[in-house]
Amino acid sequence: MTEPHVLLEKEGYVAVVTLNRPKVLNAMDLRLLAELSDAWDSIDEDPEIRVAILTGAGGNFSSGADLKLMHKDQSDSPWHAKFREDPELHWKAFLRNRRLKKPLIAAVEGIAYGGGTEILQGTDIRVAGKSARFALSEVKWGLYPLGGSVVRLARQIPYTMAAEILLTGASIDAEKALSFGLIGSVVEDGQALTRARKLAGKIAANGPLAVQGILRSLREGECLSETEALAKDIAIGWPVHNSEDGKEGARAFREKRPADFKGR
Repeated sequence: MTEPHVLLEKEGYVAVVTLNRPKVLNAMDLRLLAELSDAWDSIDEDPEIRVAILTGAGGNFSSGADLKLMHKDQSDSPWHAKFREDPELHWKAFLRNRRLKKPLIAAVEGIAYGGGTEILQGTDIRVAGKSARFALSEVKWGLYPLGGSVVRLARQIPYTMAAEILLTGASIDAEKALSFGLIGSVVEDGQALTRARKLAGKIAANGPLAVQGILRSLREGECLSETEALAKDIAIGWPVHNSEDGKEGARAFREKRPADFKGR
């Protein structure tokens, strides 16, 4: 049996998802997208997973869609049937039409081109090695970035910078991506996953209901007025505040011990 195109490994409360086509710079084919969508389902459905990391094998994140296969007849592929059954499968994999219930950290090394940069916009925290490069290069090939970047990018970084990236198709380095706010931190090459694991460990040690509630409020309030966002925020926050975990956290603080959160 051939190696999976997506690896999903659990490390305690942390899930690590690895794009696993290193010989083609983790280019995304039908199988990779189908397996990636399945990985997101597994993470959301597993109550033991509190945070996830997305990375790539072989020193690169992803070169995006496999252009050698694009617009070719792939009906003979055993994975093609999955996409006939669920036409939204591409977008679920790209996190275009969904977001995980748990925080998702991107650990980027090497290149993140096309879909590799598009999927980043569905993540919450992004760490990159200093030699990493990013691009939305679809326009160079007469293609449209369908993974959501035309809408999302200008909401996550300044408009003029988003326009430059989208309209030129040119690549940018990690320091420039950091200055734009596309990524949150730059580390030495080869250390992105190590840094992501440290961040994941800190998040996983916190109350899972609190983490998920804060994440939900951040996302759902993003495009609302302040009044609307604050109303949603209190509706999300009070149940967390009054949960068993909330009470356990207060007891642990009083008793000067680590909290034992149960996610209830």
